[in-house]
Amino acid sequence: MSPTPAKPGGTRIPSRRTVLRGAFTAAVVTGTAGALLPLLDRDPAAADRPAPAPGPGSGSGSRATTEEFAEMYRGREIRGTATVVVPAGAAADDRVAVAAEPVTEIRIDGRPLHVMRRADGTYLSDVRHYESYPTLLETARAAVDELGTARLAPPAAHHM
Repeated sequence: MSPTPAKPGGTRIPSRRTVLRGAFTAAVVTGTAGALLPLLDRDPAAADRPAPAPGPGSGSGSRATTEEFAEMYRGREIRGTATVVVPAGAAADDRVAVAAEPVTEIRIDGRPLHVMRRADGTYLSDVRHYESYPTLLETARAAVDELGTARLAPPAAHHM
C-alpha cells in the first residue's frame, strides 16, 4: 500500500477508508444518542413525587387509574373507559404504571369498538387501523368520522 499523497503545502489528504470510518462512527454515535435520549431525559423530580393513593375497588394494595368519557359526537353516542391496575409492589415505580396494559372499552351507539394500545402508549381501532391517536376519546371520534352514517358491525360470535 502506498502512503497517502501529500498536497503541495505538505498536508496529507485523508484516504477514502478514513473518511468512511469517521462517517460511520459519527452515525453510530448519533443513532445511539437518539435512542437513549428518552431514557436519559426523564424528569428527576418524578421520582420524588409520592405515589397516588389506591383507587376504589383495588384489592390487596394495588392501585387502579381509570379514564372515562361519554359524549355525543356528530349525532353518535360514544362511551369509553380505560382502567390500569398496577400491582402494589410496583406502586413507587412509574415505569411499571406506564408499562401496565390498560383494559379498554369503547362503545359507539352501544356497539363495541375494538381498540388496541400500541407500544408507544397511543391507541388504534379496527375502523382506523392505519393511524394512531394519543387518547381513547380521539380514537373513538376518528372512528365515528370514518364510519359516517354506517353502524359498527355487531361482534362476531366465537365458535369453538
